[in-house]
Amino acid sequence: MSHSALTPVFVGLRVGLHVLIAGLLVLVVVRLPGLEPQAAVAGLVLAVLFAVVYLTSLLMRAVPPQSRRRAGVVWISALGLVWVGLVIVVPEAAYLAFPLFFLCLHLLPRWVGPVAVVALTVVAIVALSLHQGFSAGVVIGPLIGAAVAILLGLGYRALAREAVEREALLTELMATRDRLAATEREQGALAERGRLARDIHDTVAQGLSSIQLLLHAAERADPDGPGIEQIRLARTTAADSLAETRHIIRELTPPSLDGGLGEALQRLGAAQAVPGSLRVDVETPPAIDLPMDVQTAFLRIAQGAMANVRTHSGATHARILLRSSDDGTVLRIADDGVGFDPDSVGSGAGGADSFGLRAIAERVAQLGGHLSVESAPGEGTSVTVTLRKDAT
Repeated sequence: MSHSALTPVFVGLRVGLHVLIAGLLVLVVVRLPGLEPQAAVAGLVLAVLFAVVYLTSLLMRAVPPQSRRRAGVVWISALGLVWVGLVIVVPEAAYLAFPLFFLCLHLLPRWVGPVAVVALTVVAIVALSLHQGFSAGVVIGPLIGAAVAILLGLGYRALAREAVEREALLTELMATRDRLAATEREQGALAERGRLARDIHDTVAQGLSSIQLLLHAAERADPDGPGIEQIRLARTTAADSLAETRHIIRELTPPSLDGGLGEALQRLGAAQAVPGSLRVDVETPPAIDLPMDVQTAFLRIAQGAMANVRTHSGATHARILLRSSDDGTVLRIADDGVGFDPDSVGSGAGGADSFGLRAIAERVAQLGGHLSVESAPGEGTSVTVTLRKDAT
């Protein structure tokens, strides 16, 4: 919890607990001279033993995390036994029950902690009754201390849970920030590569193609004329240059989109289908004119949605639909699976599928599009991305 804003609170509580135990132990030692010699010696030995056992908690950090809970139970049990002996000898040691309450609530399992607090309270009442006689004050004091300790312990646990949730949220936010930065870099690189590919295709490639056609026409018009060899050489050179230019254009285009977005979605559907288990139908237009960065984003969205279908939906039939019109482009991935509650995804309680849908939502937001998720338990899921014409 190094990033938690509540860490100073926990540190302050721990330091306060250490100071309280040290002060109460000093009070016990100060009261020893007023006891009989044998009781004073026994009290001193038990007080020193209590301090030694308490200080061994510093060694807890060296214990492996998987064994730390068991070691804590053993430690608080040993400390409690020493305290029982000490409170029998020195009545003022009963005050040490108050910090012991917090330690029991913190280290012992959920319901064992309050039971241990009740047991310590009974011991404190009995010990005080032996030294001072039974009275209402002897009973009420430990009971109030136990009640206050339980309330504060519950508050501490609530703060600890909040700190864990804050840390998880911060980790997720940092991962989202890094993912967004990586996506922006990827989208920027893809957009620039796509722009270069289009510019080269529309200028250099078209120019070389025109030159090749003109030289070919000149060659056919006068096949035996002067300079025909130079014309043929020029036409061959133009053809070679055009082939090299087209190779450069293909290199600038993402490999998965060599044949266009429609063909890439067809391949995705074939790859995700499971014979006899999951059928995937893909419906795309023969050709679609979209910027390369938009095509790449649509492909990644379809891949993420189909990953959710394969992993979480339990569907037997899925459909990928790509439709383009004068108003814009629509990508829809639907399945007949178990479905889910979209509100639970919005609240972050959807698990891995929630993470996938959030990643899709981030990509759609970067495109300036609209995402619609329609689902209900037992009714399948439909993920629709709409990108208006002016957004591309």
